[in-house]
Amino acid sequence: MLAVHDLEIRVGARLLMEGVSFRVEKGDKIGLVGRNGAGKTTLTKTLAGESQPSNGKIDRTGEIGYLPQDPRTGDPDDTARTRILDARGLGRLVLDLRRATDEMASPDEAISSAAMDRYGRLEDRFLALGGYAAEAEAASIASNLALPDRILDQQLKTLSGGQRRRIELARILFSGADTMILDEPTNHLDADSVVWLREFLKGYAGGVIVISHDVDLVEDTVNRVFYLDANRQVIDIYNMGWKHYLRQREADEERRKKERVNVEKKATQLQLQAARFGAKASKAAAAHQMVARAEKMLSGLEEVRAVDRVAKLRFPDPVACGKTPLTASNLSKSYGSLEIFTAVDLAIDRGSKVVVLGLNGAGKTTLLRMLAGVDKPDTGRIEPGHGLRIGYYAQEHETIDVKRSVLENMTSSSPQLNATEARRVLGSFLFTGDDADKPAGVLSGGEKTRLALAMIVVSGANVLLLDEPTNNLDPASREEILGALASYSGAVVLVSHDEGAVEALNPERVLILPDGVEDHWNPGYADLIALA
Repeated sequence: MLAVHDLEIRVGARLLMEGVSFRVEKGDKIGLVGRNGAGKTTLTKTLAGESQPSNGKIDRTGEIGYLPQDPRTGDPDDTARTRILDARGLGRLVLDLRRATDEMASPDEAISSAAMDRYGRLEDRFLALGGYAAEAEAASIASNLALPDRILDQQLKTLSGGQRRRIELARILFSGADTMILDEPTNHLDADSVVWLREFLKGYAGGVIVISHDVDLVEDTVNRVFYLDANRQVIDIYNMGWKHYLRQREADEERRKKERVNVEKKATQLQLQAARFGAKASKAAAAHQMVARAEKMLSGLEEVRAVDRVAKLRFPDPVACGKTPLTASNLSKSYGSLEIFTAVDLAIDRGSKVVVLGLNGAGKTTLLRMLAGVDKPDTGRIEPGHGLRIGYYAQEHETIDVKRSVLENMTSSSPQLNATEARRVLGSFLFTGDDADKPAGVLSGGEKTRLALAMIVVSGANVLLLDEPTNNLDPASREEILGALASYSGAVVLVSHDEGAVEALNPERVLILPDGVEDHWNPGYADLIALA
């Protein structure tokens, strides 16, 4: 279904991987794992045909369904239902059937007669493509991904980024593709949807390649693991659980380190002895043999695998501000006849910690976009207090200008920052050397997350608006964010499905959407986080 031969991938002058060869057969469930920036997203784009390798060959058999981290495809005027059904050619067909039905009721006999003929032809095609059973299947998949009928009947342009992503996931799962390539499919899913997705993938008959930092998903679903390590290698692991592999890998690394220490110690002793012998002409030959032996011993060592680096994150020391730097009153938002939320009031005091909860589609992202000044409310107003400086992290990375370089994005977020200082901060976020000059549009989801957080770090913000900041991050980077959240002294408004992120924030208050109910935080609300 997929055959990869001696693949080499570069981003500019940077070599991401080389000599990569593998096959994906029917029934293979492959977990593609590795640290942020290792090349996982770039590899999946290449496998899906959205970018070309620097070298090597990819043979594709059958249909491929690809879920990128940031799906922006589809006609924004289409409904979500049409978008999903079009995966099997049914979406436009259903619309044509409805139009034909309307025209059959026309008082003009010619129009009515033509519509009846057209309806018959359309219905034959509809039934041949699975008809009503296929429609029911699509609706079931959507429902399990928390996409009810009211969302399916909305236009794509009215939906949040998280809803759009779930629409694209539903479309791919419905498509019946021979091979699915899924990049972080559990982002924006509630707990029930994640459990359902695991079972769906386990029973899927085709091939699956999935990028996920959800260890439970990888452990429960996959039967092979591709690990992209810091040495630009793709390690193909057959029939081994991911947790077992991590234990085995750690033991192997420890063995290599011990072997290297012992051999280097012996080689050093030989070299010192050779240096003493070399001073005497009668022992020059013996000294030469000792040096050669030491070199042979060192050349036979297994390389100690390069250690994956971790971004060092600390949110900024907030600039001084008044007692209440941000106030919102009577906020409401609707899309057409669909009311998202109404009469929401919120006061963000200096240093306060607030978590926003609500089901998918309740307006959490919309509220943060309003507070950040990106979107305007239908009613109400947002009042900045004395000294307000906002740091906004958008879950879809809208704060990043994809046409500008990494460095240009940094300096634009803090005009007083010079290029040298910006590069120093970028280095702590693992953007080194030429990485700073790359266009932001080529970054992976995890790299965009790191860049967006780096932009906040230099901003001096005293109110952070964080929308799913732990999405797309590997476990080590996630721990860095949780530590930064726990120690930040400014105000935070957090939207997250991540229970660990809320725990690290230690919120004082909770705002529940769409009703706008505000309450003091208590442990009972923790059960709502994964469901939100």
